[in-house]
Amino acid sequence: MQKTTLLYGLRAIIEAINANETIDKVFLQKSLKGELFNELEHTIRKSGINASYVPIEKLNRLTPNNHQGAVAQISPVAFYDFEELVNNVMSLEKTPLFLLLDQLSDVRNFGAIIRTAECTGVDGIIIQKKGGAPINGDTIKTSAGAVFKIPICKVDHIKDALFYLQASGVKVIAATEKTEQTLYDVSFKEPCAIIMGSEGRGVNPSVLKLVDDKAKLPLYGEIESLNVSVACGAFLYEAIRQRL
Repeated sequence: MQKTTLLYGLRAIIEAINANETIDKVFLQKSLKGELFNELEHTIRKSGINASYVPIEKLNRLTPNNHQGAVAQISPVAFYDFEELVNNVMSLEKTPLFLLLDQLSDVRNFGAIIRTAECTGVDGIIIQKKGGAPINGDTIKTSAGAVFKIPICKVDHIKDALFYLQASGVKVIAATEKTEQTLYDVSFKEPCAIIMGSEGRGVNPSVLKLVDDKAKLPLYGEIESLNVSVACGAFLYEAIRQRL
């Protein structure tokens, strides 16, 4: 299993960001000051990289080396350019199917979704730069290696991707309980993108206002919702069923 690479040291992380390394997240020591630390904070903000301020004990657990108050996780996969991927897929003689994940937080759910997406022929997974689960060793293991076989893109905001997909002729469908329609009432036969929300909140309400269609899974038990990776599998296989 390939693990996420850790990079430590203020100057080293600044240089990695400037060299466009695929950094998932930076852990910064709480209350640390200094000119170089301030430069790193500025570089992180400018690049839109996810960052967390943590106690020094957390950094010490991540690496036994002299981290200088900063540790970065470098993703083991390279991310695709979103617009280039969409344009390439739309030019193919097939019906595109994209998957957008709106700030999914659990790495195992993320890995399971990647695995199902690869099995169902999804053309690309789009995630937000900030607020979502990273691609780490657990993600890779749960995906059974599928993370290396399917294009994954990062965008500044899910809305950016939504607008671009709609402008490219792709219908955007949100998986949400805030509708009377089930997924069996919605057509997945045309080019489409399915949005799955986070485990706790679901699809962001501001994103829901912009989608072309909404659909939910019928539930007959006492539990009000399914695990997001299970729900995503149901949606993807309904799309496949309709297209067979």
